[in-house]
Amino acid sequence: MISLTIKEIAVAVGALNDTSKWSDEKITSVEFDTRKLVKGSLFVPLLGNNDGHDFILKAIENGAAVSLWSKSLAKLPIDVEDDFPVIQVKDTLQALQDLAKFYLAKIHPKVVGITGSNGKTTTKDMADAVLSSQYRVHKTQGNFNNHIGLPITILEMPEDTEVIILEMGMNHAGEIKVLSELAEPDVAVITMIGESHIEFFGSRAGIADAKMEISLGLKENGVLIYPGEELLLQKRVGNLADKQLKTFGTAETNDLYPLNINAQMNQTSFETNDDPGLTIILPVLGTYNVNNALAALSVGKVLGVPVEQSAPKLAQFQLTKNRTEWLDGVNGSSILNDAYNANPTAMKAVLDNFSTFETNGKRLAVLGEMLELGEQSSELHLSVKDSLNPSQIDKVILYGDQMSVLYEALQEKFDKENLFYFTGGKEPLIQFVKEQLEPGDYILLKSSLGTDLLSVVRALQA
Repeated sequence: MISLTIKEIAVAVGALNDTSKWSDEKITSVEFDTRKLVKGSLFVPLLGNNDGHDFILKAIENGAAVSLWSKSLAKLPIDVEDDFPVIQVKDTLQALQDLAKFYLAKIHPKVVGITGSNGKTTTKDMADAVLSSQYRVHKTQGNFNNHIGLPITILEMPEDTEVIILEMGMNHAGEIKVLSELAEPDVAVITMIGESHIEFFGSRAGIADAKMEISLGLKENGVLIYPGEELLLQKRVGNLADKQLKTFGTAETNDLYPLNINAQMNQTSFETNDDPGLTIILPVLGTYNVNNALAALSVGKVLGVPVEQSAPKLAQFQLTKNRTEWLDGVNGSSILNDAYNANPTAMKAVLDNFSTFETNGKRLAVLGEMLELGEQSSELHLSVKDSLNPSQIDKVILYGDQMSVLYEALQEKFDKENLFYFTGGKEPLIQFVKEQLEPGDYILLKSSLGTDLLSVVRALQA
C-alpha cells in the first residue's frame, strides 16, 4: 500500500499553493474514479467526457483525504483553509504522471515494460509467473496500460515491490514514448508487430516505429527483448548496443528458441535451447503462446532467474480473463472464448490451432470483424481465408459489416449450408448458433472487443 505525505506529493507535482498546514498528513491510495475512493485517498480530477473537478464533493463524501486541483481555488465549493486540503497544479494528468515517477524512484524496483500488437497481456502474466519465483512482483491489472492506467498501476505498487511489470498500450504515435520515459524500464519487451491500429499508422512499418518507442526510456544499459525474426525490428534496433539486445523466436538464430513443441487442447509443452531436456508446460493452448513464454523466460534470464527455476511457475500461471479460455457451452458444447481482441495475425494463429483439436463433434468458428484496420481493412479481413479449411472447420459464422469481403471469398471453399453471415443486432446470431450446437461440438469466438462478441459468449454459456 502506498504511503506518502501531502508534503511529498506537493513537492513531486510542483504544487502552486501553500499546503504546509497539511504537510504531515498521509495518503494511502490514489484514484481518479470517485466510486473507488476509500478513506485516505488522493483524488485526481481528470478531464474527459466529464470534468472530474465537478465531483469534488462526492470525492470528499467517499473518503478522499486530499485532492489535486487545476482550476482557480476560488472555484472550490469548500474552504481549503479549514476544511479540506487541495494541491493546486497546472495539469492534473501531468501531476498524476509526475507523482508516479516520484513514487517509482522512491521504491526503486526493477522495471519491466511490455508492448506489442498481440500477446502483451499474456506475456505480462507469464513474466509475472517467471519473476515471482524469485522476486516480489507487482503488475498491470486488467487493461490499465495507457497514460492514466500506467501511473495508477505504479501508485498501487506495494512498498516492498522488487519488480514491477508494466504493460504499455497505444493507439497513436508518441504514446509509448510517454509511458517508457515515465517508467524508464530496465527491461523492455516487444512481443510482435501485427496489424492492430494500422488505421492510425498506415503500415506495419509505422506500427514498428511506434512499438520501438519503448526503447526511448530504457535505463542506461537496459535490455530490449524482441522477436528476432521480425525484419522490421531488425532494421530498427541499431541504436542499441549488442549487449542490450536479446531475441526470441522459432529460429535457431535467436538467443532463446523452442524445441519439441507439443500443442494440445488445454496445454502446450516445449523445451528450449537454454535447457534441452527440461519440459516447460503452459496451461494454455496455442503454439503462438510459446513465443509469449519465450519472451517471459527471456525477461527472467536478464533478471537472473534461470529457466529451470521459472518453469514450474509457468505451469501454474493464470491467464487474464477472456484470453483463449475454455468455457462450458449450451447443449453440451465447449466454447473457446478469445473475443477480447483481434487482429489478422492473431485470428489466423488461433484458427490454425483450433483446427487441429480432436473432437467427436463439429468445429464451428464464429468470427467477428476486426476494427481499426483503416484502408487495408478489406485486404486484411480477406487474409484470414487461408486459415479456414472446410476439412477442419465444419461451419463458419461471420459477423459484422467488414466481414462481408471474407464471406464472399469463402463461398468458393464452403458449401452454403456451412457458411453464414450476420450483421446488426446479435440476437439472431445467438439463436442461430444455439440451434447449431450439439454435444461434443467445439466453438471458437474471436473478434475485436468493440465488436462485442463477448455478449454472444455469455449467451452461449451453459
